[in-house]
Amino acid sequence: MASKRDWLDHGLDVLAAEGAQALTIERLSTRLGVTKGSFYHHFAGMGAYHQALLERFQQDNTSHHIEAAEAEPAPPEATLERLLASVMAGRRQNLETAVRAWAQRDPHVAAVLTEVDKSRMDYLESVCLRAGRTPAEARHVSQLLYVIIVGAGQTLPALSTEDVGQIYRLVLDRV
Repeated sequence: MASKRDWLDHGLDVLAAEGAQALTIERLSTRLGVTKGSFYHHFAGMGAYHQALLERFQQDNTSHHIEAAEAEPAPPEATLERLLASVMAGRRQNLETAVRAWAQRDPHVAAVLTEVDKSRMDYLESVCLRAGRTPAEARHVSQLLYVIIVGAGQTLPALSTEDVGQIYRLVLDRV
């Protein structure tokens, strides 16, 4: 029997590769090589599965990175470097784009993504404030850094990890 983690891992892979419309019990159970009953052992239905998937997305793609950046006391610049390293190392190709596309069609996903974006930008802003920026500067710098990371995944072809890192550092050096 597949574990709840297996269902969520495969769901994130399917979401990234094929989009939200591909998140079906049939497709996921076939991919996992298990019966549909395994799905219902872990989830009450697709609504519960989608909620768990979004929570996993938030944990893996927001909370995990903030925890990595804050793992030990460091100057704000070093904290931002750790954050960038964690984000780039954990980057699942196309996942962010797939979640954003899903949010365009599903108000619940849009609400979750709005909270994810807010928490990410709030964290960046807090680090910028620790660096001595005024509240207005901290807000704008955090927005700029966030747009770099999110926007990099929207270009075709997507920017390489190295290019994103260089752009991020270039902005940090100039702001």
